[in-house]
Amino acid sequence: MTHSSPLIDVAPLGMPWETLDPFLFCVHHDDAYPPGNGRHGPDPALLKGRQMGSDFSGQAGWSMYHGQQVPGFPAHPHRGFETVTIVRQGRIDHADSLGAAARFGGGDVQWLTAGQGIVHAEMFPLLKTDQPNPLELFQIWLNLPADSKMVAPHFTMFWSQDIPRHRFVDAAGLATEVVCIAGALPVPGGVTQPLAPPPDSWASRLHADLAIWTLRLAPGAQWVLPAATGDGTRRKLYFFVGSRITVDGHAVAVRHSMEVKAGTAITLVNEGEESAELLMLQGRPIGEPVAQYGPFVMNTEQELRQAFEDYRRTEFGGWPWPDSAPVHGDSADRFARHADGSTERFPAQEG
Repeated sequence: MTHSSPLIDVAPLGMPWETLDPFLFCVHHDDAYPPGNGRHGPDPALLKGRQMGSDFSGQAGWSMYHGQQVPGFPAHPHRGFETVTIVRQGRIDHADSLGAAARFGGGDVQWLTAGQGIVHAEMFPLLKTDQPNPLELFQIWLNLPADSKMVAPHFTMFWSQDIPRHRFVDAAGLATEVVCIAGALPVPGGVTQPLAPPPDSWASRLHADLAIWTLRLAPGAQWVLPAATGDGTRRKLYFFVGSRITVDGHAVAVRHSMEVKAGTAITLVNEGEESAELLMLQGRPIGEPVAQYGPFVMNTEQELRQAFEDYRRTEFGGWPWPDSAPVHGDSADRFARHADGSTERFPAQEG
């Protein structure tokens, strides 16, 4: 890139998407699931030719992942980081070792602090038997600093209707829609404040300058991405739907990520004939050593060994569910039942 370019690096999107500290991992699941079989899974005939138990094939436009009858990720442990799960279409059923449960989707976000250890399942029930069950989600892994690695596990629900959204309109009357999951969003005349992240999250520290936004630019729309305010903040954009955008005049094709200069306002223009969609991940790096093995993320190899030993000994509280892949019934209603027994419930909505 030239010295004057806001682009630090441009790379093709892989699987998973490459991230910058404080983010550890980002994946975009976009599965065109068929009608369900009445038992929350696909017709068994459609499972032929798949490597069951580890199906990431994308065969026929969808995968079973680690699910056997229902797609998804049966019970598995985490320690030392957070998962942020943004479900744009479809439903996810959450169950965990604390006894908490949730069904969420259609724009909802779950923010789970694994902390000292939790086991959870994330299943994708096919609730509609007479029509397809599309599922689209992002899962983002956000690191915890050393002084928060062993906090008590906790999950927070951001319900779609509560998540701030803003519609910007350019001089030509064309719109850019921004969904503000984390990080304050400057708007004309003020600032849109996001919902509060979990208390032990890196995102809860003001100096972290952490932001997670999704952007949708109408065909031909122009929008200025405001400069980040933090010292040392890094910012990455993932262009996953559309055809071509320009970034301060530099053309970028779809299915590419861009690290951009965080402290500079940048003009984005959708040059394509369809909407352009991007995910933005931004934050000041934690800047600590990372020792990771699968679902455990610590600072040292000794801490990793201790995580495995603790899990073997305690199973992070055990598994209170009758099987490793719980599904929460047939209703598309969204709900969360927290470990303290409090419950939130909302009627089904589109998506």
